[in-house]
Amino acid sequence: MEKSGSTDSLGSKRSSSRQPSVDSLSSTSTSRSDRSAQAKPPSAMSSDSVSTGEFSPELRVKPKIPAKVLRDSDKEEPQLLPKETVQDMAQDVTYFCPFIGALRGTVTITNYRLFFKCMDREPAFVLDLPLGVVSRVEKIGSASSRGDVSYGLVCKDMRNLRFAHKQMEDTLRKSIFEVLMKFAFPVSNGLQIFAFEYGQMFPENGWKVYDTVSEYKRQGIPNESWRITKVNDHYELCDTYPSNLAVPVNIPDEELKRVAAFRAKGRIPVLSWIHPESQATVTRCSQPMVGVNGKRSKEDEKYLQAIMDANAQSHKLFIFDARPSVNAAANKMKGGGYESEDAYQNAELVFLDIHNIHVMRESLRKLKDVVYPNIEDSHWLSNLESTHWLEHIKLILAGALRIADKVESGKTSVVVHCSDGWDRTGQLTSLAMLMLDSYYRTIRGFEVLLEKEWLSFGHRFQLRIGHGDKNHTDADRSPVFIQFIDCVWQLTRQFPAAFEFNEYFLVTILDHLYSCLFGTFLCNSEQQRLKEEIPKRTVSLWSYINSQLEEFTNPLYVNYSNHVLFPVVSLRHLELWVGYYIRWNPRMRPQEPVHQRYKELLAKRAELQKRVDELQREVTNRSASSSSERAGSPTRSITPVQTFV
Repeated sequence: MEKSGSTDSLGSKRSSSRQPSVDSLSSTSTSRSDRSAQAKPPSAMSSDSVSTGEFSPELRVKPKIPAKVLRDSDKEEPQLLPKETVQDMAQDVTYFCPFIGALRGTVTITNYRLFFKCMDREPAFVLDLPLGVVSRVEKIGSASSRGDVSYGLVCKDMRNLRFAHKQMEDTLRKSIFEVLMKFAFPVSNGLQIFAFEYGQMFPENGWKVYDTVSEYKRQGIPNESWRITKVNDHYELCDTYPSNLAVPVNIPDEELKRVAAFRAKGRIPVLSWIHPESQATVTRCSQPMVGVNGKRSKEDEKYLQAIMDANAQSHKLFIFDARPSVNAAANKMKGGGYESEDAYQNAELVFLDIHNIHVMRESLRKLKDVVYPNIEDSHWLSNLESTHWLEHIKLILAGALRIADKVESGKTSVVVHCSDGWDRTGQLTSLAMLMLDSYYRTIRGFEVLLEKEWLSFGHRFQLRIGHGDKNHTDADRSPVFIQFIDCVWQLTRQFPAAFEFNEYFLVTILDHLYSCLFGTFLCNSEQQRLKEEIPKRTVSLWSYINSQLEEFTNPLYVNYSNHVLFPVVSLRHLELWVGYYIRWNPRMRPQEPVHQRYKELLAKRAELQKRVDELQREVTNRSASSSSERAGSPTRSITPVQTFV
């Protein structure tokens, strides 16, 4: 496979898309997006906008499939989605916008969103917020001298919103923000998440994007070294794993059960990816249950030996433990631990020093304090450094790079785990596979990667995000998946032509991680999704995305099928993702509407490709007619030129 180690090798300069300088953080200039006049998507992405004008997010989509529109005569209601119903409405509510000050208008609460509209400005100001984004609602103080009651909305997407309205004269009537709490936290209030109500029809069924057997077949599995086992068909071996697992061919199902008894949560080492040439593999699992007494398992040792033996190119196995060594050792006190190099012959253990979910949660909290609502210009760099966010991103990328390098350059099989194997492990395996396999860098391939490494392998989305749950202090909440998408964005910055998808694709995925409009990120495991009948009862996010691919396509994309990406993971080459974390600040918007320029480039690219195809046919036809005219005489055939724009 060819290797790409820099931006230039894939045909694009980075200088044109640099992070804003510190000066621009305090700039007072704002730009009007050309795309802002377009309609809202059926997804109703959360937005801070002056109607559809100056403060509108630059990343917007005009849907091909129009949502059903129910519009009030005074135009104060939002465009409603299928099965979305208005629950309450309040006049004379004040929204304290941190960028343009207090705005008085109307709030509408539906079973899906909060919709605020101020008609006093020209153009009108609109705030459209999916309720799934709300982390908590706080009543701020008691009623003021003017009789106003204030409420604060802390959001999962970096924002804090504050509203005030007059004290209700009718004390029996609920405040509109009490109604909001009921529908923002449906799980805590015995209601259904809106995804179960939403019935939008799309041309494609996104639930069919990923099929386990088809993906293994694409990788050449089963083969003489690996088989697909049905031992977990009813989730009895491991209830957080998928039903189909790829395991070494010489390990029978009975032995798999004994290996499961030695691995945390029964998460045995299973195949994630196999190199098409060397047969080196990426396998994932949870920590071994070694404990303080250093327990061993002959079956587990034999199993890892079988993984190594399946790769004839190397007589070594690398075990990458995502944790800092101190944390891994501390886990022995809880019955866990790590592999001893004495017990596992020819195996080398490497710790990657990635911190746990609690450290990451605190890091994101600090980042939010730094970037929202206002940025302190004089201490920007030191404040950003104090969050340690980019350091964590660096360690995750560095770990994935080491894994990819061992598989590609070292032709050595690797085993990856953290404690339970559903957080840091998923980050590392999916990023390494993204570097190794160009298929995952396409739009559909990336969807398959998420379905496979995150959803089917049991990343606990429900617990980490807290869909519809008011318990915002839950220790299980953590931005593990957000960090992964951030790492993917960092790769797209270093290799602008290597990915078929654009930044808007990544932002859309994160918006719908929270929105509860689609069923894709609901529940904690494949078993739970089947039990809740998620594919039958909800719409897949991929249905929405794949119905309008032009919105999410990178016009610079070049399909280098055998390229392996080796990014630079130095902190000097990493950037804060302004387009996601600071997108609500109007001063941070691009001077030009980048997304619109991308669409224009795509159209131009298609036009040029069409012309190339026409010329290609013309050359072929001339060649054929020339050959027939001079049949019998020696002629030199014209070879058609294979040209791709």
